[in-house]
Amino acid sequence: MTKELILTSAACARSVAYRPFFVALAIALQLICLRPDCLAQSSEEQQVRSVVAQLFKGMELGDSAMARKSFMPQVTVATVKTTKEGQLVLTRDAGVAGFLKAIGTPHPDKWYEEIWNVKVSIDGLLAQVWCDYAFYLGNKFSHCGVDAFQLFKDGGTWKIFHLADTRRSTECNIPADIVKKHAQ
Repeated sequence: MTKELILTSAACARSVAYRPFFVALAIALQLICLRPDCLAQSSEEQQVRSVVAQLFKGMELGDSAMARKSFMPQVTVATVKTTKEGQLVLTRDAGVAGFLKAIGTPHPDKWYEEIWNVKVSIDGLLAQVWCDYAFYLGNKFSHCGVDAFQLFKDGGTWKIFHLADTRRSTECNIPADIVKKHAQ
């Protein structure tokens, strides 16, 4: 045998010897994400995300009943924004009745709340969703900021009990695909 053939044979023998280790490692890594607690967490996160998506779909459709299904009976709402005079203010509402009425009142343009950088945290019956957003009236940009939702799992169903947001019309850093979507 030539020296090259001997070296190649030795390398193949080593790789064959390690093959069971790599196969076992690959299977173990796959099983980590197939555990029931891992799947449940993923399912819980998806349920939480769907509540927020339902709210935004209700806004888009002008369907206040659909949007209402996302909320607990008692909700607090807070907004941080800058007034026309340049003063930073925190406003609070003890409910979403006015918001839901605005959603359901006919308006000429659809409301689109586009979100990105969505982060979901869950601990038992409490969940939090934090995301950047841009709000459009039809395809006209209105404002941007951050939405922060807190949800409670009530009787097996996630519902929003607190919503806070920031609002500004500059320094938005909206992703290009969202800008393109509304550039029509």
